[in-house]
Amino acid sequence: MGGKYRITGDAYPRMRRPRHRRRLVIAGIGAVVALSLAGWGTLQLIDVFTGGDKSASAADHKRDCPTAKPSAAPAKALPKPAAIKVNVYNATTRSGLAKSAAEELKKRGFAIGEVGNAAKAYDKKVPGTGVLLGAPTATDGSFTVLGTQLAGTVQKTDTRRTGEVDLILGAKFKAFSTPQEATAAMAALTKPAPAPSPSC
Repeated sequence: MGGKYRITGDAYPRMRRPRHRRRLVIAGIGAVVALSLAGWGTLQLIDVFTGGDKSASAADHKRDCPTAKPSAAPAKALPKPAAIKVNVYNATTRSGLAKSAAEELKKRGFAIGEVGNAAKAYDKKVPGTGVLLGAPTATDGSFTVLGTQLAGTVQKTDTRRTGEVDLILGAKFKAFSTPQEATAAMAALTKPAPAPSPSC
């Protein structure tokens, strides 16, 4: 090039990088760091207010607690119907009720004792299906087994020392449970009870 724009010599002018660009880079890095710190702090606050550590503590608790195998407590042994002697008494105005009930219980394997009308203390004074009367020892044995044959009976104890049980039929007595229902009820009683799970 000529004229007043002519370049002379063998040195070219140096182009310096503008200083404001360095400041922009530093400011950008600082902004990224600040945003990262703010996000981390927000997550910490969320964990505090929402209980984020509960899941971890629950997992630790489950890990520390030994796994218990399901076990069952043995069921209490109940007497067989043949070992239960039943006296059947009629406390209603229907004639022949005690006899027919005794025959049905005999078919189901129970031993039958006396059959007749109820004593004066119970005659026409049993509003429900019936009353089971026996010694205190019968409450966890004979009463339970005989109760599977007739739902809704009332259990009472007296001072007798024998193992026989009185079945006093009441005004609401219509029929015994079906053999299927009685068998299912007995099966439920003989199942072992589940043992409580251990607490850690």
